[in-house]
Amino acid sequence: MQYKWVALSNTTIGTLMASIDMSIVIIALPAIFNGIQIDPFTSFQYMLWIMFGYSIVTAVLLVTFGRLSDIYGRVKLYNLGFAIFTAGSILLAITPHTGDLGAIELIVFRIIQGVGAAFLFSNSGAIITDAFPEDERGKALGINQLSFLAGSLIGLVLGGVLAVIDWRLVFLVSVPVGVIGTAWSYWKLKEQHIVRKKQKIDLWGNICFAAGLTLVLLGITYGLTPYGASSMGWTNPWVVGSLLGGTALLVAFPIIETRVADPMFNLSLFKNRNFASGNIATLLSSLARGGVMIMLVVLLQGIWLPLHGFSYEDAPFWAGIYMIPMTIGVALTGPISGWLSDKHGARTLATAGMVISGASFLAFMLLPVNFDYAAFAIILFIMGLGNGIFMSPNMASVMNSCPAENRGAASGMRSTLQNVGQTISQAIFFSIIIIALNASLPPALSSAVADTGASPQVAESFGQVPASSALFAAFLGYNPIDTILQAMGSLSSGLSATTLGVLQEPAFFPNAISSPFMSALMIAFAFAAALCFAAAACSALRGPKTPQPCKAKTEAAVEH
Repeated sequence: MQYKWVALSNTTIGTLMASIDMSIVIIALPAIFNGIQIDPFTSFQYMLWIMFGYSIVTAVLLVTFGRLSDIYGRVKLYNLGFAIFTAGSILLAITPHTGDLGAIELIVFRIIQGVGAAFLFSNSGAIITDAFPEDERGKALGINQLSFLAGSLIGLVLGGVLAVIDWRLVFLVSVPVGVIGTAWSYWKLKEQHIVRKKQKIDLWGNICFAAGLTLVLLGITYGLTPYGASSMGWTNPWVVGSLLGGTALLVAFPIIETRVADPMFNLSLFKNRNFASGNIATLLSSLARGGVMIMLVVLLQGIWLPLHGFSYEDAPFWAGIYMIPMTIGVALTGPISGWLSDKHGARTLATAGMVISGASFLAFMLLPVNFDYAAFAIILFIMGLGNGIFMSPNMASVMNSCPAENRGAASGMRSTLQNVGQTISQAIFFSIIIIALNASLPPALSSAVADTGASPQVAESFGQVPASSALFAAFLGYNPIDTILQAMGSLSSGLSATTLGVLQEPAFFPNAISSPFMSALMIAFAFAAALCFAAAACSALRGPKTPQPCKAKTEAAVEH
């Protein structure tokens, strides 16, 4: 087998595995918390860290690891990442304790996994770019990008399937792939670029970037948690301080980078129109896609599936299944668009892909709450086509536009923008939904409860339920009404059997929440469409297909 195919197959497996583990815990969270004997509704901080800790650590380390790989060797650090990721997966599968200690262990082990994933993500694109000639890179990078997006969606389904059997399988499934992939990468992969060991580590640049991005992402994550009487934490002084401090450090980062001999990231790359427009389009597309995908899952789990006879316990798994058309769309167009971009350039394809994705979000706005699944699946499929058409050419354009010696850092920057965009997107769209629901859900829910014959006191209590509690209950596979009744304590004991039966019917909560939720979702869809069209505009601004500025070295060399 030619080396280029060895490099592509190994890096694609690594990217697929790491991206699966980004989303595999989302649907498996109820089983995981039951397994370690913790109630997620009384341990919201643990839930957030198990969900987002992996993504935060990965996003923070990508550029740093990409730069280190340019200095010490991309294959060397990629191999190390495979080993670290596998070790983290093993530790997660054998988590020894339960309760608070078990939750902390899971968070620590997920962070270890995230460190390994950062090595994999930051180097896979650069290794492929080094291994393939310019006229084949789009196709190769398209396959790699397909594995990233497909892995995110496969994780939803796989987590639901494995969690039904045993929560430890959610983490154990990565172990055999990790062991084989690690051995294979150490055995077969080889350096294809000049390793420049004489360059110095940009200590202050690394600290400034990592600390700034960490503070921003932590502030965004904790902004989703209740604070005082508010259902969200955006007024929490710690959150405000984290966002302001993190932003200040990120503003200082480019100033530092222009004043050091060997910067962590060569900002002059942004003078290249293809590099700059491609990365901005990456960020905008991730902002559009990341949060709305979770909102669609919540729509399925909390409203549509219960209305069609599915229990809340089964809804997370089936929500993953019903999202598959998007994966199929990406799988069809990802490699093809990459191949076409090798021949004709990225501008037209990437622009068209984002236009299609934006139009898909507008099409979702036309669906009623109790939609026909065929229409939903067709729109999802078309959105997948658009994402596949965009991602492969865009990535090839970015990687082809940078010199060989900067590919590790460039790959890390592109992956950072992609991962940070998804994390910020989740916070933005959760905030949009919760803010809109807080205004309209209490009266709607109170009125629906009153119509069942419940006392005004009970109806008023339902109207005081934070929208975030109801939303996360449905997201985690719990009947929100049961969760609310438990929180009400003795007040719920006065309900008649008839009223209680009506409240606990699977269709009661979806019917009560559907109108406020869909109104909020329309805002999210419109915002996502605007981001897609902005990404399309950035893609259109990139230059035509141009020769690579610096040909990759085909033989490994080391500077001493």
